[in-house]
Amino acid sequence: MMEAGCRGVFVTGTDTGVGKTWIATALLRALAGAGVRAAGMKPVAAGFEPGSNVNGDVIALRAAGNVVTAPGDDNPYAFADAVAPHLAAHAAGVTIALPRIVAAYGRLCARADAVVVEGAGGALVPLDGERDMLDIAVALRLPVLLVVGMRLGCLNHALLTRDAIAACGLPLAGWIANEIDPAMLALEENVAALDERLGAPRIGRLAWRPGASARENASSLDVAALA
Repeated sequence: MMEAGCRGVFVTGTDTGVGKTWIATALLRALAGAGVRAAGMKPVAAGFEPGSNVNGDVIALRAAGNVVTAPGDDNPYAFADAVAPHLAAHAAGVTIALPRIVAAYGRLCARADAVVVEGAGGALVPLDGERDMLDIAVALRLPVLLVVGMRLGCLNHALLTRDAIAACGLPLAGWIANEIDPAMLALEENVAALDERLGAPRIGRLAWRPGASARENASSLDVAALA
C-alpha cells in the first residue's frame, strides 16, 4: 500500500496462538500460486527455534514466499526471549523503531508485488510504553486481516479487536475463522454471529486439521477478496 504496484496486508489475531502464521503462510502460498511475487514479513519476532537465532514464524514465512529477501528486511527485530515484544526488547536493551520497520517494508515492496506482514501476539501487544502492534500497521498504512481463533470467548475478543482496529483509523479488510478448538459448542452460531457483527467479509474458514500444510490451507482462502 506504500509503494506503487505493491500490495500489503497486516495479519493480526484475537490472541496469541490463534493461527496467524498459518494464515499468513497460506496467503503467501496462494499468492505465489497465482503467479504473484509474494514476500512475508515479521517486523518483530520473539523466541528462537532451538539451536538457532531465527524465529519459527519467520522460517515459515520465508518458506511460503517466493521472493528472496534480506533477513534484516523480513524480520527487522528478532529477540531470543519468547515473551511480549516490549519485554524482549527491554531485556535486549533495544528500542523498537517504527522508521526502521517502514524502511524494511519499502525494500520488500521493491522486490515483491505483495507483502504479507504478520504481527506478534494480539493486536494490542505493547511495543514499548506507548505503542502497540497496531502502530506498525498504521506506520505501514496497511489494511488489517483479523484471524479469529474459534473458541469460547472469541466473540468478545473479535469485537474488541475490531474496535481497536477502527480506533486506529485502519480498514478491516476481512476476517478468517480458524477452528482451533474441535470441541467448541455452537461453532456455526458463533461464525454466523461474527459474520453479522464484524462488518467485514469473511475470506476464509480453516477447519480443524492438525498438521495441514500452508498449501492445503491456501485452498480455504479467498485471496481475491483482499484485492
